[in-house]
Amino acid sequence: MTQLARRGPRTPLTDMFDWLETAAPFRAAWSDSYIPVEEYVADGRYVVRADLPGIDPEKDVEVNIADDALTIHGERRGEEHDTYRSEMHYGSFTRRLRLPKGCRADDVSASYDAGVLTVSMPIADAETEPVRVPIAHGTQDQSSAS
Repeated sequence: MTQLARRGPRTPLTDMFDWLETAAPFRAAWSDSYIPVEEYVADGRYVVRADLPGIDPEKDVEVNIADDALTIHGERRGEEHDTYRSEMHYGSFTRRLRLPKGCRADDVSASYDAGVLTVSMPIADAETEPVRVPIAHGTQDQSSAS
């Protein structure tokens, strides 16, 4: 079963930021380096698909995971010729996506096919039971007790 990736508690503010992040017509107007993406969870894995036509994935793209975020960085190189009109966007691009809770970077895979970069990693079940932490009685510092 495929489902959208969940990130945590929803508020009107997080909904607005998610909408702005995914509103491609608005985002494209803000930046020529916009990368449209699709995020979902399937078969216990968090999957990101990024639309990157016209690149060489071995030379032009770098994928990193750090600080609970996935970063896709690269460059689309232009061709040298006299141009009547060009609506193509060339130059560097970067897209940083916050990872949903439970993502593990221990088994990440990335592939590129037909202009689409796909990055996949395991994700733990989001529906985990809360852990109850016992509270000690007294005023003595527990770390110094022997």
